[in-house]
Amino acid sequence: MEVDLFYELAVPAHLGRSEAQVLAETLDELALADHLGFHGAWFVEHHFMREYSHSSSPELILAAASQRTSRLRLGHAVVVMPYHHPVRVAERCATLDILSGGRLEIGLGRGFSAPEYALFGAKMADSRTHVQEGLAILRAAPGAPFSHHGTLHNFTDLDILPKPLQRPHPPLWTAAVSPASFLWAAQEALGVLAGPFKPWFMTRQDIKSYRRAWRTAHGDLPPTPGQNNRFAMTIGCLCLEDGDEARRLAQGFVWYYQRLLDQTRPILMQLRESYEYYHRLRFLEPLLRRTLSLRLLETMGMVVVGTPEDCRRRLAAYATAGVDTLILAVGAGMVPSSITQRSLHVLARDVLPHLARLPATTMTTATMTTA
Repeated sequence: MEVDLFYELAVPAHLGRSEAQVLAETLDELALADHLGFHGAWFVEHHFMREYSHSSSPELILAAASQRTSRLRLGHAVVVMPYHHPVRVAERCATLDILSGGRLEIGLGRGFSAPEYALFGAKMADSRTHVQEGLAILRAAPGAPFSHHGTLHNFTDLDILPKPLQRPHPPLWTAAVSPASFLWAAQEALGVLAGPFKPWFMTRQDIKSYRRAWRTAHGDLPPTPGQNNRFAMTIGCLCLEDGDEARRLAQGFVWYYQRLLDQTRPILMQLRESYEYYHRLRFLEPLLRRTLSLRLLETMGMVVVGTPEDCRRRLAAYATAGVDTLILAVGAGMVPSSITQRSLHVLARDVLPHLARLPATTMTTATMTTA
């Protein structure tokens, strides 16, 4: 199992951290994670979500991180394709791959915020088409000049520059929530980014569906270059030597998930074309809002908090169920950076070696080559 980090770039008013401080401390944490041997770090793309997430330009954070790290994989989770022209996405991603020496991971997604869609001029009903056409263009961009004639984008004999170092292209992933998205991801040979607001008992079924769909589409052979069959899951985590201290500090996760509920509530409560499955999850919203606590988040498998022994045991359970990559929101921006860095040290020393020894549960992803 690989262990990555997850960042929303939260700036909670009650913690008194400025945006500049959050950015500077995040880069320090990434440099430390690189030194400690974490596999990667992922940044979301969100807009207009005050306090909860100030990560509106993740590609710039990734560019800065590429110069502060040497081994850490750098993930964009995700590029919201309806907000961007795919040619510009291809150009930016290739530049990031060059700057990082071939360490970029690209996640694609539809987004879920109606205000964002309205401002950026896209229709939520077209979201799947945006992702499908964007995926085709990203896959073709590293090669020779090509043409694309789709519903949303049309061009002829276009040579997109620069070209990424990784060939045939950086590893591709997609955010997935609905059952249809997991099936589509498997058919398209994309890795899956699951979480963070879906309970573990539902995600466990998604893993099984994804694996079945992959076998149906691609058989039992190892993935070919350009394919990705890894299943990643995002959860909150705080691991400290003193379990009581970890639980006391991790109470901030409740604020984090309350804000996440605030952001997702409109799409959970209002039926929108091509987002029908989100509407079916609306039963979770009042349940979580009434009873949300650290204990409930742990019970639902959305948070892991405690001592190294606690974290080894609970994180290993995800690997046993088929999760290839754990993406940990260590502290989730709810604790001072000094605490996050302490937790990174404890995880690297006492948890990562144990997880690295776990047997592989799936076929190994085909290695991308660097030109």
